[in-house]
Amino acid sequence: MKSSKTLVMLPCLLLAGVTSLTAETASDRLQESALVLKEILGAPDQGIPRGLLDDAHCIVIVPGMKTAAFLVGGKYGRGFAVCRREKRSGWGAPAAVRIEGGSFGFQIGASETDVVMLIMNRRGMDKLLQSRFTLGGAAEVAAGPVGRTSTAETDAALTAKILSWSRSRGVFAGVSLQGATLRQDLDENEELYGHRVTNKQIVMQRMRAPAAASEMLAVLNRHSRRESDD
Repeated sequence: MKSSKTLVMLPCLLLAGVTSLTAETASDRLQESALVLKEILGAPDQGIPRGLLDDAHCIVIVPGMKTAAFLVGGKYGRGFAVCRREKRSGWGAPAAVRIEGGSFGFQIGASETDVVMLIMNRRGMDKLLQSRFTLGGAAEVAAGPVGRTSTAETDAALTAKILSWSRSRGVFAGVSLQGATLRQDLDENEELYGHRVTNKQIVMQRMRAPAAASEMLAVLNRHSRRESDD
């Protein structure tokens, strides 16, 4: 029994070691998120289909999600969710999130992966703004298609609430994140906004974005058209 507990604790210890070596401020993470978005959205032919980004209610960016494993694998990342403003007139203030998930298998090593998710409808947005929810189900989350044209928008993608992609070592592809847990990061929000605030409050009360988010929002507004109606 003792040995099994030790095995379960190992990934947590490994992840703690990895994240402590790359500790950053919330503002640093916003800048890193902006860079990830700029590179992915600026890719000429291997990025997110433009039509999907235009139709999305929210986007989640997790730069450098950590994966560490020794017999039992684990994932951990910190990033931001950004939702459109009312009447789709641009993008609102970022809300901090954490993504956590695990996989069991005989793996040894550690890696970093950039993760991007699009929230495609209001039901998905409502789930995103909960304090915590677990991704799962074919109709809820699916690997996103890659490419710039509408032909990349498959039927499976169009029926999902959430589409997800990952980029590691320059390779960008759709990825399934079923089983991962997404939760709001109240500590990070407090650092950004000066007081403790929930993700739902940030989005629904249309809070002013911090100055550190200006580059990330500029990238989003540059790559996604603004609508005058819902």
